Amino acid sequence: MKPTTLGELKRKKGEPASFRSVREEIRHNLIQKLSAKEPLFPGIIGYEDSVIPAIINALLSKHNLIILGLRGQAKSRMLRALTDFLDEEIACVADCEINDDPFFPICGVCSKRIQEEGDDLPITYLSREQRYIEKLATPDVTIADIIGDLDPIKAAKQGRELSAHENIHFGLLPRAHRGIFAMNELPDLAPKIQVGLFNIMQEGDVQIKGFPIRLPLDTLLVFSANPEDYTARGKIITPLKDRIGSEVKTHYPDRIEDGIRITLQEAWIDRNSSRTIVTPEFITEIIEGVAFLGRQDQRIDNRSGVSQRLPISCLENTVSNAEQRALRAQEDRVVPRVSDIYASIPAITGKLELEYEGELKGAVNIAKQLIRAAILKSFERHFPNQQFDQIVHWFDLGGEIQVSDKTPAKEYFQKVQSIQGLEETLEKMGVSPQDDLPTAVSLIEFILEGLYAGKKLSRNEKRGYFKEAVQPEEEFLGDPALSKRSFN
Repeated sequence: MKPTTLGELKRKKGEPASFRSVREEIRHNLIQKLSAKEPLFPGIIGYEDSVIPAIINALLSKHNLIILGLRGQAKSRMLRALTDFLDEEIACVADCEINDDPFFPICGVCSKRIQEEGDDLPITYLSREQRYIEKLATPDVTIADIIGDLDPIKAAKQGRELSAHENIHFGLLPRAHRGIFAMNELPDLAPKIQVGLFNIMQEGDVQIKGFPIRLPLDTLLVFSANPEDYTARGKIITPLKDRIGSEVKTHYPDRIEDGIRITLQEAWIDRNSSRTIVTPEFITEIIEGVAFLGRQDQRIDNRSGVSQRLPISCLENTVSNAEQRALRAQEDRVVPRVSDIYASIPAITGKLELEYEGELKGAVNIAKQLIRAAILKSFERHFPNQQFDQIVHWFDLGGEIQVSDKTPAKEYFQKVQSIQGLEETLEKMGVSPQDDLPTAVSLIEFILEGLYAGKKLSRNEKRGYFKEAVQPEEEFLGDPALSKRSFN
């Protein structure tokens, strides 16, 4: 049974010989995890050789740190994961606003209570999750929000000096005493509040309404910021930046495989549904390719970046569009198609910050071109040496197919099964329309869209897939390898 008073705590654990700060606690637990080769930062993908080692170095050095990165680079997630390096729970003085250590109190109220109550002082416990406090910086944040405020009425009633600890209504930072205080989007914080932060970091004191208050807080301060915000919306004042021990920079996934793993991990696609949902590999690859190509495209503002939330939202919408079709057609299996990606353009456009040339084109057109370019790259990867001459020849002879994202799988296959060479292609890939018709249809559409993206076929909303004379090429300003492709 846990001790409930200071006396019981002393008898069970003994009085500590010396004070151990939260940074020493984190360092100790991190060393144990490293020695035991335990996984660090579970769920964080693609940072194993870059960001994570830098954060480990900062924690081993007992540094305050700032994580710099563009939108959707898991900055907040990494800050919240720092709680894994705290003890499971700690003892603190009951009813104390700042979770004071009963053996090493910094609060005037708690010091007085210990003197008066002695070993009968009530003890409570704080979990590691409760020791993490996070605040989003906005220009309207005040020193009272972060540090605290003095209550003159309380001081007058009790006949105390205004600067006494008993009169303080503590803010978020003192309430993070013996824990981690995280401030997101630090440049948005007003300079005078940043000064208050660096005073706490450097001197352990602060002024509230002109009264110097000594608060030797034991807190790990961690921050996040978008590097482009230094000048766009605000900046970190030099004295504060100088006192942040380590600056760690994040990045988007370097490899498309890492991006796909992140998207599959975060996207809500395992749904409580009576229907089986199967997402083909090429669908997730195309969706992730949209984000990768967008980060290279000159028409998209790369200072803002293309957030990892784009492929996550797009995949969720893609599955939802396929789910809607399956519900309407009473199909048992939900298998997304390429047309479902096009139907998910609303999940893409809101996440693209366009340059002037992109604004002229429009977000919807840019999204369509990115999808088509991603289809072509995925198609060439899955079919590197296959020509599909029979299929193209069928369209050369005047064949046309009119389908849409709403066409049920059975009706879709009836329309395309007359295309020469199509069933042989499915057989080579081990996909049987008799055994899994929705997957077969999804693969067929991928092949048709790949031929369209490679300018072997034409397609429009009115006539579907058909063959006509090749149109003049239009330059794509994204991936240099695709600069001579056409995107309608």
